[in-house]
Amino acid sequence: MAKIIFLDVDGTLVDYSNQLPESAVRAVRSARQAGHLVYLTTGRSRAEMYPELWEIGIDGMIGGNGSYLEHRGTVLMHQSLTPDECRTIVDWLNDRKLAFYLEANSGLYASPDFKTAALPTIRAYITGKGVADTSDLTVDDVFPEMIYGADLYRDDINKISFVLGSYQDFLDASERFPQLKAGTWGGRGSHALFGDLGVANIDKAHAVDLLLQHLGADRADTIAAGDAAVDIPMLEYCAIGIAMGNAPDDIKAIADCVTDDVEADGLYNAFAHLGLLG
Repeated sequence: MAKIIFLDVDGTLVDYSNQLPESAVRAVRSARQAGHLVYLTTGRSRAEMYPELWEIGIDGMIGGNGSYLEHRGTVLMHQSLTPDECRTIVDWLNDRKLAFYLEANSGLYASPDFKTAALPTIRAYITGKGVADTSDLTVDDVFPEMIYGADLYRDDINKISFVLGSYQDFLDASERFPQLKAGTWGGRGSHALFGDLGVANIDKAHAVDLLLQHLGADRADTIAAGDAAVDIPMLEYCAIGIAMGNAPDDIKAIADCVTDDVEADGLYNAFAHLGLLG
């Protein structure tokens, strides 16, 4: 029976240094050769879906943590912030002197100070994921296609991520923009490093459900893999939820199975365990 497989990207398909394990490529290609469908399901916008990810051979993607859905080159759903919402958020972040970037399918658009102001936070994020030495890491290493100097009042923004000066910035963003979905990433609770603001009432599970409706497919045939809190709705919705070995304990606790770390052939081993390889 063909399965429909949903894979988070960062920490699941690629490691936290943005390296794509060869074993993960083999896993995806072998699964598709066996007749299964594979979709990347990520917080990234389409602009961050670099060619090497498409070249693996996938059937589509869910982006923006559920705000965008694409199947074999056809856009099935796309929800974005309104121009007024974007303008108001940008002004609010500038007033608070918080570095930020706008996530759109057309590109990533950074505040003028992002390359320098965000560097310590980005290094802390990568260190927290187990990378031993980040002293030479630059923002360009993590965001190679970041665009600087563009107009930041836009009508095509999926979500906006910003460096947290403190956890209070997230709390204040939640209060200031109650109509939007406010989140954090890079750590739990007060240890979070980034905040984000996006379209309300969306998550990865909602986009998975829309795709199944389009395909006329059964939820019982779904499998998902992830490593972070944002993946929980998808892991719980799908018939089988796989937690990566590098996932926190709370993610592992709700998963149906736990595989090895992303750097230790975790995805390939999970596919082999579930009999997905061709």
